[in-house]
Amino acid sequence: MNDDADQPRSDETGAPAASPLRAPSRASVEEPDWDEREKGSGVGLVFRLIGGAFALGAVLAVAAVIAAFVYISSLSEDLPSIDVLGEYEPEVTTRVHAGDGSLIAEYAAERRIFVPIEAIPVVVRNAFIAAEDKSFYTHAGIDPRGIVRAAISNIDNYRKGRRLEGASTITQQVAKNFLLSSEQRYERKIKEQLLALKIERTFTKDEILELYLNEIYLGNGSYGVAAAALNYFNKPLAELTAPEAAYLAAVAKGPSNYHPIRRAERAVARRNWVLGRMFEEGFLTDGELAAARATELGAAVAPPLGARQPETAYFTEQVRQKAYDVFGEEGLYDGGLSIRTTLDPRLQKLARKALRDGLEAYDRRHGWRGPVARIQWADGLADVDDAGADEPAWLAPLGDVPYISDLAPWRLAAVLEFGETAATIGLRDGSTASIPLEEILWAREFLSVNTLGEEIETPADVFEVGDVVYVQQIDGATYGLRQAPAVNGGVIAIDPHTGRVLAMEGGFSFQMSEFNRAVQAERQPGSAFKPFVYAAALDLGYTPSSIVLDAPFVAPGGRADDLWYKPTNYTGYFNGESTLRYGIEQSKNMMTVRLAQEIGMGPIISNARRFGIAEGWDPVLAVSLGAGETTLIKLTAAYAMLVNGGKYVTPIMIDQVQNRYGKAVFSSDARSCAGCDVVEWRGQSRPRLADTREQVIDPRTAYQIVSMMEGVVERGTAKSSVGAKVSQTVAGKTGTTNDYIDAWFVGFSPDLVAGVYVGYDLPSSLGSGESGGGVAAPIFADFMAGALGDSAGVPFRVPQGLRFVRVNFKTGLPAKPGEGNVVVEAFKATDLAGDGVNALAGLGAPAGARDGAEGEDEDDDLGGLY
Repeated sequence: MNDDADQPRSDETGAPAASPLRAPSRASVEEPDWDEREKGSGVGLVFRLIGGAFALGAVLAVAAVIAAFVYISSLSEDLPSIDVLGEYEPEVTTRVHAGDGSLIAEYAAERRIFVPIEAIPVVVRNAFIAAEDKSFYTHAGIDPRGIVRAAISNIDNYRKGRRLEGASTITQQVAKNFLLSSEQRYERKIKEQLLALKIERTFTKDEILELYLNEIYLGNGSYGVAAAALNYFNKPLAELTAPEAAYLAAVAKGPSNYHPIRRAERAVARRNWVLGRMFEEGFLTDGELAAARATELGAAVAPPLGARQPETAYFTEQVRQKAYDVFGEEGLYDGGLSIRTTLDPRLQKLARKALRDGLEAYDRRHGWRGPVARIQWADGLADVDDAGADEPAWLAPLGDVPYISDLAPWRLAAVLEFGETAATIGLRDGSTASIPLEEILWAREFLSVNTLGEEIETPADVFEVGDVVYVQQIDGATYGLRQAPAVNGGVIAIDPHTGRVLAMEGGFSFQMSEFNRAVQAERQPGSAFKPFVYAAALDLGYTPSSIVLDAPFVAPGGRADDLWYKPTNYTGYFNGESTLRYGIEQSKNMMTVRLAQEIGMGPIISNARRFGIAEGWDPVLAVSLGAGETTLIKLTAAYAMLVNGGKYVTPIMIDQVQNRYGKAVFSSDARSCAGCDVVEWRGQSRPRLADTREQVIDPRTAYQIVSMMEGVVERGTAKSSVGAKVSQTVAGKTGTTNDYIDAWFVGFSPDLVAGVYVGYDLPSSLGSGESGGGVAAPIFADFMAGALGDSAGVPFRVPQGLRFVRVNFKTGLPAKPGEGNVVVEAFKATDLAGDGVNALAGLGAPAGARDGAEGEDEDDDLGGLY
């Protein structure tokens, strides 16, 4: 057999023939073009890569969702509770009001007034919704579209280093303000959104808006819209206009950026933008928008916390201390108390002016003590201010001199030059003015309280170039020279029937010295204490016509035999036998100390104690002349007890305190009043309040002292200083201590008592002749003349049990028909029993135990609340 038989046959080309029983070999299949093969395999690869990417993305997306879910779940577990929102009780400002309801002081850690949503005007709500969250009433707590917009904007903000946008809704801001911090972290932002969703499910939209509008900080120390309305516009919320509400919404974006004074143009622009948003949301019409945008901003900066006016600073500080003692630090500064005080703003302004005018008048009598400061500047130098104008070279150093703002309307000025008749001054606003010679003539050099330098002939006798002085505008560019007194003092006015303090001024300037001379200065009252010596004698049977010797007096004054007490009269003269009335009207020391020796110091010290003047005074004769120390408020209250019929009163400065919910938590008047809460009068009798005041002295004795002190003003030591200035019925007593160290005057009308004290804080002489009648009494007169005004006035109220007799002023004996030098004297009925002449002259037996007023109706004609 041929060996080739088993081999496949070949064609003519030599290629093997295909076997009919076997598939063609792989090698025999026609291969594609290499370029086409590579192309086809690349497309598949791409598809395979895309498919793999989608698969991987899906896996990663699922993983991200799972991770996000786990992360958000972990954040959700760590969220603060929103229960605190339902128990919201913010730190609220304590507000102090005068007796007429006007606001006089605020105390707070945060200046806030909480207002329920029902009391927040629609215009205020609309302004904030338009500016901050236009879809507030429709979203579920977050604004997805806003979040997307903020995310896109933040890419550019982050690249440029700008503050990131938050796209926060009002609900988110509530979550942040109440429950979270303000740090810019995505974790905080996510928590904020989660909390916002929870808040929306728990609270109504109005409840959320109420929280927001009461908590938000709006600059100017204002937390919440109610505080901001008062601080910027001095208005309650209910009185805000659309442009005012728009400004409050504007400053929410950034209070410092829209300051009403420093950034006024920017503030107006932002306000107008808010008004435009309000128009777009349908809250304003075309006409309302135009009118609102044309309105001036009208916003101001609120005064600092504390007293809102300089004239109330001493009073409100006493109120603050009292409230702190009663309610503690937290109650005062966070409790939102409403404190209604006794202050009468009109009388307070009068008291401040009278004291300052009186202290200035005294100070001018004792000369010029020199400038406030002295500055230097280079001649001809000038800077350029922010507006591009030339600035005087002296202006910058003048601006560095501290200014005491409660001395306004005084201004600081620098002396630039002077001639023969005037000095040229520069003011802190860059303007110049002049002080004429006649306004400088008082400024003789102070050498001592009793000695002045040479008389002033030209401004050069007073000034040097560069002197910084206080000045006050007189007319146009003409100013007068002023000087803060070195002496100081206090004034206090009290309702004698209730003890309510109506006015209190504790010094010339609260910013210069917070020491309150009306309540804190313990000083000797001098002769102002004498009425209580005479009252003790009248209670023991003496009468106003009793005779006491006015002559030199000597008594043992120490433990050693060679020490003697030798007082003298102010004038140095003696009048011999004189009536008690004459002794008090002319303030006779010899008569007073001799009377004290006759009746003993026991009743006098007892009076000092019962009238609340002092405790623990030594029973020595010098006390009868006012050598014991007391305060102005105590002595003035004691005088109030004389004019009110002998009833004890305690000075009070707070009438009532209410907590943040309006509930009364303190009242100075604890008496019950049946029928006082009746709404309608139906013929029933008027409610009658019980008079619970303690009777500290026989009302007849009190009236006799009042009548004798009326003579002090009519004929005595206060005739020229008080009697000539006050036309209404007034009475009072001067007081001067040894070496003229302290000067006093305390006096009263039937329904108002006022006390004045003047002296150096470190006790030293006021100067020879500077007595209570010349220093303190004019201050009292100025105050009382303004307080009483043009009213007709009423006479002092007379209790029952008195008889009036015409007596000789000198002898005290009954006056004969046609006799001159006569006064109408008040005697107790018991004093006229028996031998009338001797009784009138005080030679009869003492009256014994004090008798009350016979048949007196305590509810009628006593004035005040009583």
